[in-house]
Amino acid sequence: MSIANLDSYDAGILQALQRNGRATINELAEAVGLSPSPVARRLRNLESSGVITGYAGLIDETALGFEFSVFVSVKLDRQVDDALASFEAAVRSFPEVVDCWLMTGNRDYLLRIATRGPADFERFLTSTFTKVPGVASIESSIPLRRVKAGLSRTLAR
Repeated sequence: MSIANLDSYDAGILQALQRNGRATINELAEAVGLSPSPVARRLRNLESSGVITGYAGLIDETALGFEFSVFVSVKLDRQVDDALASFEAAVRSFPEVVDCWLMTGNRDYLLRIATRGPADFERFLTSTFTKVPGVASIESSIPLRRVKAGLSRTLAR
C-alpha cells in the first residue's frame, strides 16, 4: 500500500490506534465514521501492506525508575561495513541503549541511553560502552526536558 492509496479513513484509523492501540474495531469505526466491516478490512490492509508493523504497550521509563536519559554521539575510527555492523551488534546487546540512529554529519551514530541516574550512566559508559571496539570518540548531552513526544506521523487530509 502506498501513501497515494491512503485516504482520510485510513489516516483516521492510524491516528485512533496511536491514541489507543487496544481500540476495538467498533471503537475505530465510531472514531472514523464507518461501519465495523470496512474498518476491519482497512485495518487488515494496513497490516498486510506493512503500514502497521505491530502493536506494543508504551512504557513510561520513569515509572520503572529509568529517569535519566543521555544522548550520546559516537564517531567510529572507520566507517566501513564491518565496523558499522560490529558497532551496531554491540549496541543491540545493551539494554541501556533505547534508541540508536546511524547519522550523517560529524558523528556516525546518535544514541539515547536510559539509566536510573548519573552514577548508573557513568558505570555503563566507563565499564561497558567505552570498551566497544572501533569507537574513536564519544560526546554526551543531557536533556533538560522533553518538549515534544510523539509516535509515527500519520497523514492528515
